[in-house]
Amino acid sequence: MVSIIWGSTNKPVASRQLADALEGLPNINGTLYIGYPILGTPEGAFPFDALLLSPEHGAVAFDVVEGRELGDFRSRQDNLFAKLQAKLLQYPALVRQRQLLVVLSVVTFAPAASPPPNADAMYPVCKNRAELDSTLGGVDWRERDSYPALCSAIQALTNIRKGRRKKESVKPDSRGSKLQLLNNSIANLDAHQGAAVVETVDGVQRIRGLAGSGKTIVLALKVAYLHAQNPDWKIAVTFNTRSLKGQFERLINTFVIEQTSEEPDWDRVHIMHSWGSPTSPEGLYFQFTRDNGSAYFDFQAARSKFGDAKEFNGACEEALASVPEPVQRFDAIMVDEAQDLPPAFLRLCYAMLKQPKRLVYAYDELQSLTNASLPPPEEIFGSTAEGRSLVSFEPDAPGRARQDIILERCYRNPRPVLVTAHALGFGIYRQPGGLIQIFDHNQLWLDVGYSVVAGELADGREVSLARTPETSPPFLESHSAIDDLIHFRAFETTEAQDEWLVREILKNIREDELAPEDIIVINPEPLRTRKAVAKARAKLFEEGVNSSLAGVSGSPDVFFENDVVTFTGIFRAKGNEAAMVYVINAHDCYNAFIPAWLTRARNQLFTAITRSKAWVRVLGVGQDMQALIAEFECVRANGFTLRFQYPDEAKRRELHTINRDMTRAARARLSRNVADLEKILAAIDEGELQAEDLPPTMRKRLERLLQKG
Repeated sequence: MVSIIWGSTNKPVASRQLADALEGLPNINGTLYIGYPILGTPEGAFPFDALLLSPEHGAVAFDVVEGRELGDFRSRQDNLFAKLQAKLLQYPALVRQRQLLVVLSVVTFAPAASPPPNADAMYPVCKNRAELDSTLGGVDWRERDSYPALCSAIQALTNIRKGRRKKESVKPDSRGSKLQLLNNSIANLDAHQGAAVVETVDGVQRIRGLAGSGKTIVLALKVAYLHAQNPDWKIAVTFNTRSLKGQFERLINTFVIEQTSEEPDWDRVHIMHSWGSPTSPEGLYFQFTRDNGSAYFDFQAARSKFGDAKEFNGACEEALASVPEPVQRFDAIMVDEAQDLPPAFLRLCYAMLKQPKRLVYAYDELQSLTNASLPPPEEIFGSTAEGRSLVSFEPDAPGRARQDIILERCYRNPRPVLVTAHALGFGIYRQPGGLIQIFDHNQLWLDVGYSVVAGELADGREVSLARTPETSPPFLESHSAIDDLIHFRAFETTEAQDEWLVREILKNIREDELAPEDIIVINPEPLRTRKAVAKARAKLFEEGVNSSLAGVSGSPDVFFENDVVTFTGIFRAKGNEAAMVYVINAHDCYNAFIPAWLTRARNQLFTAITRSKAWVRVLGVGQDMQALIAEFECVRANGFTLRFQYPDEAKRRELHTINRDMTRAARARLSRNVADLEKILAAIDEGELQAEDLPPTMRKRLERLLQKG
């Protein structure tokens, strides 16, 4: 069976007929790319009309004719063959003794043209399904083991996935050697993400996925693909975490060079923070105010006018309300980390787009570092004066790019790491107390790659959920024992935690053959990070190991530096990954004084753990850390599955009430009120106040409240 991935094409009718014909051939398997790939040549970008990758037939390039005139199809076929062969010869995995291991074929598909007067088997021309079946049936690829490497080469992801690492490993069983093999395997698997990269919607597109499913890479590659296809377009990519800017620059630059043999035109591709300012103008909101002459609010001014926790949403709403007809600057905008951005910002992006409003936003609801979640598109983008939704997602259909894409495979976290992060984030095994939060729709568990292994995924029923080999590939965890992949450790003091941390980092660098930039240390509580990491950084410096505090000791737009261990708070860690991740002071995430704050704390822990693409160490101090370890032991005892009673509607409403989003002022009032109540209870406990001293009406209200609870 052939799956179709729809990219940009200026030959829509004939391309649709080609896709229909191949889909109807039972003996043809593989993936047909429309409008892809784009290859770099000395003359610049060279786009293909269509390319079929098949484990039985190799690579088949199509010269698609949208009309009745064939033209010089032989010359076009020769050009396609030469360009594709030159591309694939660059990959050692596809070459043996100077011979390309992939069978290459080129076919002209011209459904409306007359056949050439002199048929030529070397230059086949097909116009329907039967002729395609006959032509492709004569192609037999014997080196089928090379199919994954072929997919990786065409996707042009190999160099990107291998990343920054330059340090060569000597010991075959060291962490450094394991990391090199892991990066190579990930590169060969990434063909599964191709659809999300290539599929292009004339309108709004949403991409959802777990941590590690590749949302950031998909957006970067989509920017590069659209730029290569449409070099005159103005394209912006925007995000909440400033340290993502360097990563986007590297990804887009690498991919565009591979596609076009040229660097991106940075006057056309803009990598912009979501907010921006007059002193740091690369921000989308600031660009909107500058284009339209509307009032600009910095963070403090926005807080003063719109209130705590409403700063950015208020600023964006004010900007939109003040401009009836905004300047439409961009042809396409990609939004990463949309779960940490307000809906009004997405509307602002929509307003900055030319028709047909190409907006792509990606997010993971569980990675939100607030308690808020994105509403559906109909609610985000609103309606016309006639009441018609400006944006609504159509169901998937043949011949049409998907508007709502879910990336179910995890390409970063080993299965035990990902399941542990979910278990702790949701509170699956928390005792006492149980669940902290839950997905609104139980189907979402299946969408993101879990399967039901026992029970029933229904309200009030017991269920056991597990990752599958397809959604959590085994090679991500097979390189190391489970106790090495993820390790929890409790200490009596923070000093003991620091000493162990420094000792292990030195071992990673001096014995394990990891580079310093393969290591990040995350403190989940961002406001205390500078002080929390100071002593460990000082000890590393004494040992000759350089470190940085992300966004503080260096550029806020750069997260990793060569030969430097990165220390960071959780907000700057978002969107980044490393082979070895140390999460310190994890005990801060076990509990919260106010129940409404616990979801945020657990989301911070979840996000920190899922930064690891190989090994993670979760460290903390005291009894709260011991309790967190007890939760982890339950995860391990259950074989890294999630076993719990699925909450019914009433329980879900209760969780939503507890986890409601509150402003800073509301949180402060709640804290004061709880503290006042604590004083009253303490006075009763100590005999300073008797229950009978309380007014009868107050006692009755308290009794009713407790009975209701």
